[in-house]
Amino acid sequence: MIKIVVADDHAIVREGLKHIITSSGDMTVVGEAADGAEVMQQVRGLDFEVLVLDLSMPGRSGMELIKLVHNEKPRLRILVLSMHQELQYAVRAIKSGASGYLTKESPPLQLLQVLRKIAAGGAFISADVAEQLALGSMRGGVSAPHERLSDREFEVFRLIAGGVSVSDIAVRLNLSAKTISTHKANLMQKMELHNQSELIRYAIKHGVAEPLEP
Repeated sequence: MIKIVVADDHAIVREGLKHIITSSGDMTVVGEAADGAEVMQQVRGLDFEVLVLDLSMPGRSGMELIKLVHNEKPRLRILVLSMHQELQYAVRAIKSGASGYLTKESPPLQLLQVLRKIAAGGAFISADVAEQLALGSMRGGVSAPHERLSDREFEVFRLIAGGVSVSDIAVRLNLSAKTISTHKANLMQKMELHNQSELIRYAIKHGVAEPLEP
């Protein structure tokens, strides 16, 4: 029996995932988490094979949380299940230590197939993500400006693009508003953007400014 922990800040999503997973017959959900702190509690306190992880949760989340989990238990398999379809999220998640990346629009059958594959030691990435990873490893490859951002800068960038204020971002990421403002200034300099309107237009053009979960 494959033991799984489900991490998502929406209770109804967790219940849906538990129903899909337990109906498989060969997998069971042994724990769940609603934020980054609970994820780490489960990782440290439970014995399981796969963590199904949402990228956007309160507290530590996203690539930072993937890295923390991976450092804590390098052999634990992580499947990111996210609302974000932008390739950058998938590429960054894999580079941070995830074993696979699925969007929440994926059919239940595919979710079960991917969980089995990952639990057996495999990995799951789309052909597009594989191509992006390959291109990123080539020296001299041309990348879009937002691909050159650090994980934290990219996270701040997508939140600003989604209409979240600096003060609210600080609360979400458990950082000071001054730190967020510094990240904002750095990312805008790297991307050669001069104001927030340009940032939002860029995000829309590159498909990063998708609606954020509440």
